Amino acid sequence: MKNVYFLKTCNTCTRIINELNLSDDFKFQEIKSEPLTAKQVDELAKLAGSYEALFSKRAKLYKDMGLKDQNLTEKDFKHYLLEHYTFLSRPVIVINDKIFVGSSKKTVAAAKEALNE
Repeated sequence: MKNVYFLKTCNTCTRIINELNLSDDFKFQEIKSEPLTAKQVDELAKLAGSYEALFSKRAKLYKDMGLKDQNLTEKDFKHYLLEHYTFLSRPVIVINDKIFVGSSKKTVAAAKEALNE
């Protein structure tokens, strides 16, 4: 399984996809036009270790909705990931059984290393 979950209007997503030179054997899913399903979120959370690991606490809605002041559970994180695409930390790259979530240099470097294995 080789998947990329991204937002086409996100310059960071575009930069990382180009930097990693991801090939046509990846399935690209633009999460605004093709939202994640409950099954996909469950599969990603299983790979990542939790729903919270997929959740972006930098999202504007996170602050606007007052979520930063709440004690969110895994059930809450799943709910919000399914409710609005902005809560997914992007991009999410799945290479076989490994998942790379977000845009940190460390994450991108690990994804690059996994591509070269």
